[in-house]
Formats: sequence, C-alpha cells, structure tokens
Amino acid sequence: QVQLVESGGGLVQPGGSLRLSCTTSGFIFSDYAMSWYRQAPGKERELVALLTIPNSKTQYPDSVKGRFAIFRDNDKNTVFLQMNSLTPEDTAVYFCNTYPTQRVGGSAYWGQGTQVTISS
Repeated sequence: QVQLVESGGGLVQPGGSLRLSCTTSGFIFSDYAMSWYRQAPGKERELVALLTIPNSKTQYPDSVKGRFAIFRDNDKNTVFLQMNSLTPEDTAVYFCNTYPTQRVGGSAYWGQGTQVTISS
C-alpha cells in the first residue's frame, strides 16, 4: 500500500526558509525518481522540483530555481525540499510523489500535503 506523508510546512515570514520532508512506503523508493509539487488556492498543481535516477539530476521551474533544492535519503525512504528566500507567491500546499506519479486503482495517488504559508 503506497503511502506518501509530507511534513514540515508552516507559517514563515518572507525571506525565510523551510525544509519539507516526505516519508514514503509501499514501493521500492530507490527505484523511482522523486518530485515535489505545489497547489495554490484556485490554481493547478505544478511541479516545483524533480530528482531523477540514476544520475540524481535535478530540475526546477524558473519560479523556484536557485531557491529550492530537492534531495533524498534512500536509507530512510524520504525525500526533502529545502526552500529558501521564500515569498508570498510560494504559499501553497506542497505534495511529494514519484515521477511519474504513483497510481492506485487507475488514479493518481497523492498524500495529504503540507501547507506552506508565507506572510508577514
């Protein structure tokens, strides 16, 4: 049974930092590229970080490039997202997933996400 459990979100002032964690189970973690997505109110879910295998290359959209960093700990089946220089535009619910996304019963599976709010 696939599980994706995100944590580490919170309320942070502009310019601050957060590190998100995603603990996974139900699949062979090291066999998958991993990703982080976010969804702001009224907007589509967007990919904000990708970590490929086997060469561990990273990809980011321009909106977060240079501020976000994705990395993983295969021993702990966990993927992280380090977020620096946060702005109010980063406010969203953040989700992790494999890449491509996990599917259960024919539908994409998502965890509950973790809320990130950037506000003074």
